[in-house]
Amino acid sequence: MKEQTAQSAHWHASIRIVLSILLIWFLVSLGCGVLFREFLDESMPSVGGAPFGFWMAQQGSILSFVGLLLLYRFLMNRLDKTHGLEDEA
Repeated sequence: MKEQTAQSAHWHASIRIVLSILLIWFLVSLGCGVLFREFLDESMPSVGGAPFGFWMAQQGSILSFVGLLLLYRFLMNRLDKTHGLEDEA
């Protein structure tokens, strides 16, 4: 019973991490690239001669996605260590 509770806690924590990362992904991809592009163009400085909203749609979103992958790896490794499920390597 205790093992089942630990597995359930790990499962719920991992789902929270995934949903949080997906929310950030959604905000970066749709928000910065489409919905808030005009606001970003007006209120943020240009990057490399391009308006910030355009830059986020083209380059910034890719960098954000790579950052999200690294964040996911870090958070899941920390969660696994917390629950005693880390890899031996």
